[in-house]
Order: sequence, then C-alpha cells, then structure tokens
Amino acid sequence: MTFDELLTTTRSVRKRLDLTRPVPLELVRECLEISLQAPTGGNRQGWHWIVVTDPDLRKAIGDYYARSWNTYYGSGSSAASLYAADPERAKVQERVSASAAFLGEHMGDVPVLVIGCISTPGGLPEGNQAGLWGSLLPAAWSYMLAARARGLGTAWTTLHLAYESEVAELLGIPGDVRQGVLLPTAYYTGDAFRPAPRQPLDEVLHLDRW
Repeated sequence: MTFDELLTTTRSVRKRLDLTRPVPLELVRECLEISLQAPTGGNRQGWHWIVVTDPDLRKAIGDYYARSWNTYYGSGSSAASLYAADPERAKVQERVSASAAFLGEHMGDVPVLVIGCISTPGGLPEGNQAGLWGSLLPAAWSYMLAARARGLGTAWTTLHLAYESEVAELLGIPGDVRQGVLLPTAYYTGDAFRPAPRQPLDEVLHLDRW
C-alpha cells in the first residue's frame, strides 16, 4: 500500500480483532523497533513498552478495563451521546460506541496488549504536559502504523488509566514510570479499511490567527 493509504486507513480496530489467532512476539517486536524511531524531546527516549501475552494478566487488565468502560458509558459522555443533533454524524458515533462496548467486554481476550509508558523521574510536570506525552504518543502511533502494514489491528485507548495504579502493581511498573496508552493488538478480520468521515479541513484550519 502507498504511504498515504497507510496513513488514511489505519483505524482503531475493535470488533474485527481476531481473538483466536496467536500473534508472534517477533512481529510485535518489529513494530516496536519501528516505533523507537519516533521523535522525543531532547532525544531522551524515556519510553518503556510492556507487552502482555500471559492469559491471566490479560484477563486481569481486561477486568479493570471493563469496569472503566462501564463507568465511562454510564456517565453519558461516551461517543454514543455526542452529536445527537446531527443525524449523519450520530450514526457514526453509534457505530463507534458499539465497537467500543465490544472491546470493553473482550479486552482480556485480545492476544497481545501493549502498554506504552514513559519515565517521569521528577514526577508529572505541573501545567501543560504536552512536552512529556509528546515524547511517547508519536511512537505509539508509529507502532499502530507498523502493525497495520503487517496485517495487525490495534486500537488507541486510555480507559484503563482509571486503574493505572492497580495495573502498575499487577505488572510491576515502577512508581516513576507512567502509563500513556493501551494498544490491544491482534490480526484483524476482513480488509475493508478506508478513510473515515472527518470534518472538512476548512472548518478547523486557521491561517496566521484564530
């Protein structure tokens, strides 16, 4: 596929993750090797990657994730409740919510869970934290792109962070390392990925001033 196709068809895959097909660890390592080429502030490279394949650990993380999803959905702020006044966009939101609910129920069944973390030796900075997370999240996106190119589906989610300390204890993550993203990884079923509906560029583009 072309670079543009890769960039415009890498979707969050939830319902179409193949929960029964094992994923070779070497394939995950390839994707992570590519992700390590992403930029970081000051070239610190303070990232860490927890690759979870153990069934019991995946189930435990999945249980925390399900609890967080249920709370989030019950709050009325999930994707399903957004843009209700726009019928076309509401349909998209309903599909997103349904797939998110599926992942909420099956996170622990996904063959590989990748948690992107970053070292914070001085603790989280006060105020704007873009500098910190900007040194982790581009690498996580690179991982998703590399996975897509290899026939693997992923989804970007942070809902597990409602139980960050519990997951950290479960996985032995040190106190000065914070989690930033959870990337469930599996082969996907079907191959009908295409660019998603998005707002027109001119609605969000600002030239020189807001």
